Amino acid sequence: MNSKFFIVLLFLCTALALHAQYPDEYNIIWDSPSSGSHESMPCGGGSIGMNVWVEEGNLYFYFSRSGTFDENNAFLKGGRIRLELSPNPFLSGTFRQELKLNEGYIEITAGEGQDETCIELWADVFNPVIHLEINSKTKRTVKVSYESWRHEDHLLRQDESHANSYKFAPPTGLKITKDNIDFHANTVEFYHRNPSHTVFDVTVGRQGMDSVKNRMMNPLANLTFGGRLSGKDFVAGQTYTGVYKSTPYKGWILQSKSPGTSHHVTLHLHTAQAEGLGQWESGLSAIVSAVPYTDKKAKTDSRKWWKSFWQRSFIRINPGQPGTEAWNVGRNYQLFRYMLGCNAYGSEPTKFNGGLFTFDPVFVDPNRDFTPDFRLWGGGTMTAQNQRLIYFPLIKSGDFDILTPQFNFYKRMLSNAELRSQVYWGHNGACFAEQIENFGLPNVSENEWQPRRQGNDLGVESNPWLEYCWDTALEFGLMMLDASCYSGESAIPHLPFIESTLTFFDEHYRYLAAKRGTHDLDGNGHLILYPGSGCETYKMATNATSTVAALETVLKRLLALNHPEISAEQQEKWKAMLGRIPPIIFREIDGKKLISPAKAWERVNNEETPQLYPVYPWRIYGVGRPDIQVAIDTYFNDPDALKFRNHIGWKQDNIFAACLGLSEEAKRLTLLKFKDGPYRFPSFWGPGFDWSPDHNWGGSAMIGLQEMLLQTLNEEVILFPAWPKEWSVHFKLHAPNQTTVEAKMTNGATEIIKVHSK
Repeated sequence: MNSKFFIVLLFLCTALALHAQYPDEYNIIWDSPSSGSHESMPCGGGSIGMNVWVEEGNLYFYFSRSGTFDENNAFLKGGRIRLELSPNPFLSGTFRQELKLNEGYIEITAGEGQDETCIELWADVFNPVIHLEINSKTKRTVKVSYESWRHEDHLLRQDESHANSYKFAPPTGLKITKDNIDFHANTVEFYHRNPSHTVFDVTVGRQGMDSVKNRMMNPLANLTFGGRLSGKDFVAGQTYTGVYKSTPYKGWILQSKSPGTSHHVTLHLHTAQAEGLGQWESGLSAIVSAVPYTDKKAKTDSRKWWKSFWQRSFIRINPGQPGTEAWNVGRNYQLFRYMLGCNAYGSEPTKFNGGLFTFDPVFVDPNRDFTPDFRLWGGGTMTAQNQRLIYFPLIKSGDFDILTPQFNFYKRMLSNAELRSQVYWGHNGACFAEQIENFGLPNVSENEWQPRRQGNDLGVESNPWLEYCWDTALEFGLMMLDASCYSGESAIPHLPFIESTLTFFDEHYRYLAAKRGTHDLDGNGHLILYPGSGCETYKMATNATSTVAALETVLKRLLALNHPEISAEQQEKWKAMLGRIPPIIFREIDGKKLISPAKAWERVNNEETPQLYPVYPWRIYGVGRPDIQVAIDTYFNDPDALKFRNHIGWKQDNIFAACLGLSEEAKRLTLLKFKDGPYRFPSFWGPGFDWSPDHNWGGSAMIGLQEMLLQTLNEEVILFPAWPKEWSVHFKLHAPNQTTVEAKMTNGATEIIKVHSK
């Protein structure tokens, strides 16, 4: 895609010079306090997320930061902050809590007249610092407390280890070791420090990787994270204990030296793999020195970043009609995108099972009255099928910088995944599992789901859902190629990862075939992709369609690259590999030709629809592409596709419908996807199949909505391929070759407002 794009329109378009609208109309405003952390409002920036709420006269917020994994690989929160004001403006008068999207902060006002108090809470986008600013017309005394439920060792109860890598099979006596928390020169300093021996070492040992352990990337040993709470002219006070929603905690109070009309509190955070505690302390002190209370530039820069973020792209549906179903879709799209923007620069990708914004688990499942650190499906464990749904929509929204943590996640694990192939099978290529730890090995509990029979392959997960489920890594390869194509950045840095994942499939399945017989290819010279897996659903499959489509598409995309650093030898290797990819298999049902999930399979284990993966993400079939009717017939007639159809969680039916141009189906499913979640904040969806807030629910909703508005084919942009004409919309989205398209549809009439292309 090197030439300028032609714009294919359904209607005659008129170019108008209009500017993007800021998202003020989508600000969330509450006029009453909350009843608990489940009625919290998200706030954040950079790598920080907060859950903010006012309850019984006090302001609270949980805070999380990307990458804070303990020795068991649970994703621990930083703690909870409580703000108390005296006299207390929350006890009488008006109340207003507003998420100001355009500038990325929360403003809370309480009281009237001379009693009015205004609180601003925001995260520094470029430094790991949280700011709490209190301004009042009346002088007030302020107490700000750091509260922690990890002030002592915590023995994990039954089921509580689902929050860490041991999940349902923890060793006896597993615990979270206590944090170190104390007053430090009129501040509160707190940190959690992992020992040198962690679940990483247990996983390596159980999976037979000890021989290469000293060559492996280990992100958990000596990882230290925490911070320092301080206030301008604040002094250390007392400690106290309490219970919040069944969880005991201890608090450390800082209080203002004297009443005042203006107070500023900061929370500086630091995370590092430090050989010694002194090294971590020095790093924290450097952050404190770099961002003092008086640094107004941090606030200016952060708000400027958020304003720029909203100018990248937007989708406004039925503008000026708040409360309508369609308007709600546009609002919740923007709210969820804001949540993803809070982890733009984290060390780790946003997790599908709550991201930075989980709250007390008893509000998700009353039977799980665990600490606020709990979430289902692990902390440092990343389920690849779920993670991809969070990051694919960031390409069309133009949020290329936010893709970086997810790309880096796979790149830094590449060597460990390649060592797996060498140790178990003696061949090249990176084997990435579906339930993967942040150090590149399969999740330790999922790898030991069932007792292994003698002679079983140690490199294959014994979990019936996950065995041979390896091809999602190719979707991240596609994501890297798409991001490069859209942003104009070179794809060359991504090639080692992409090539290694392709090499694994080529060499591994030839290796397996050679073990079974005299030939490593079938009679047509194709790979025999057995045993394989069509997602987690069609198990012990031969030539699963999701795998075949992935290999074919990624190889064709590599061959289309034109770069001087790509050698003729590489191109010949890719061509030869492409020639070994077997074809997609079809079947006939009720006289209609349908895409088959695989050539053959032995059982159905889950409820995914990989027979439609050639539609999305692999785009072999779709609007303007050949044989689209085969895919449409598959959507409407495949018995499993019909049985599995739903909008909940990671379900992708809305995406398939949009990519096939099925406007009414896309509309129906999009309304269900973007319906307000069950909590006070509208885009806190879930738990779905996972946990709340369900981020892969939001990500899949975003993808489908974008595909309804804009798709690309070769060197064309297709506008409104699945858009209901009764919905008015104004949008700006990104397309390949550094192209942005801003357009409108009003009462079925289409306008191009602006097209910008390099």
